[in-house]
Amino acid sequence: MPLRTLPDPDHLPALDERFVDRRPATGLGPDEPAPRILLLYGSLRTRSFSRFAVEEAARLLRLFGAEIRIFDPSELPLPDQVANDDHPAVHELREHAIWSEGMVWCSPERHGQVSGLMKVQIDHLPLSIGSVRPTQGRTLAVMQVSGGSQSFNAVNTLRVLGRWMRMLTIPNQSSVAKAFQEFDDNGRMKPSDYYDRIVDVMEELVRLTILTRPHAAQLVDRYSERKAAALKRDPTTDRSAITAAPRRPSG
Repeated sequence: MPLRTLPDPDHLPALDERFVDRRPATGLGPDEPAPRILLLYGSLRTRSFSRFAVEEAARLLRLFGAEIRIFDPSELPLPDQVANDDHPAVHELREHAIWSEGMVWCSPERHGQVSGLMKVQIDHLPLSIGSVRPTQGRTLAVMQVSGGSQSFNAVNTLRVLGRWMRMLTIPNQSSVAKAFQEFDDNGRMKPSDYYDRIVDVMEELVRLTILTRPHAAQLVDRYSERKAAALKRDPTTDRSAITAAPRRPSG
């Protein structure tokens, strides 16, 4: 299974415990079962700062009560390289996406944009697989790491991609400048305003995931999709009879 094992999952040396809210979504909705978050990163380097940032995010999400999975993209083929996308890593990525309620995407900025590896992962996630939609209605947090001064090119592109994938992208985001200075030899992030922002982003992701959980299906209920589904089931359907799906009570 192409998932990464999170090293030192409970060790958070850069976090000041005096100010931590371990259940940031309290009062916003049911937080059981634990919110399920899939994390993607965009570099295969041994010292991949996007992976290091994702691992810090994953530790924080665990602290905040979430269940996490970090996808390892090292075995992914290029899109269209394998006929019908019939590759174990592609199947695994899609299964993890379907499992998730929210995602974290973190890309290095390369030539002013997201990395090719980041885009490859997103390109392997179709809008629909039969009647299943692997991304629609999921919450999304976006982050980037840069080798130079602070930039927002990658996170801006990730927002565009998230919107295209019909995801609910949270307002906050993280951009770590001169990332080579922000992580120690063990790949752990040093205390800094950049680290604090990642804490903020993960808090917000948990809150928005819990807040939208009872309403996720309704938030992405679309007239055009109801119409297309009804006509696919029965091409003779009276179009005027196509109505909204029954609403489930929230709460």
